[in-house]
Amino acid sequence: MIDTIKLYLSAANDLAAERDLVSRVVAEIPVTLGWKINLSPIGNKAFDERLILETDLHLLLLGEDIRAPIGFEWYLSRQVGRKPTFLIKNNILRTLAAGDFLRTISNYPKILFYHSLADFRKKVLNHIGQHLLEQAEFFTIKSEEFENLSIFLEDLEEIEPEILDNVTGENSIILTRERFIPKGGVLIQPPEDEQNPE
Repeated sequence: MIDTIKLYLSAANDLAAERDLVSRVVAEIPVTLGWKINLSPIGNKAFDERLILETDLHLLLLGEDIRAPIGFEWYLSRQVGRKPTFLIKNNILRTLAAGDFLRTISNYPKILFYHSLADFRKKVLNHIGQHLLEQAEFFTIKSEEFENLSIFLEDLEEIEPEILDNVTGENSIILTRERFIPKGGVLIQPPEDEQNPE
């Protein structure tokens, strides 16, 4: 049984808000899967090819510029037969390199354009949610989860985003108690007065 979906996000540092948003909004998706989210390294951080080769879903974002190792990440993904989905920020000035890259991928089949963070959030949630529905058997999505996810996607326009204070923009792991059973770990429960507030 697959307990965790591995998501890789290729994005330069000019898309810091989008990098962070993806790492947070997946928790809104009503499934019991855990999430392992890896992002393009920034600065001196090491690049691990294995993370691209082993990911379940690859999103590639393009804003003002395209920087290393994003082009290489796209190449690696295609080498294993994967077709990453592009999310392109609209109505902005781009560097010559980003403009050239956008022309190169103009006939690519999986391109989504967005104009704001709210629009980006909806497109990411819809894309990931549809992917999970299509791969429900692979991810062992139960019938109740399938139904809840279908309703979630239908109502996506009306759903208000959750307000989360912690901004990371870094690689992250999100686990659920329903599927993840830690080996040798102890589940910590809140004190009884917090469990049953009056």
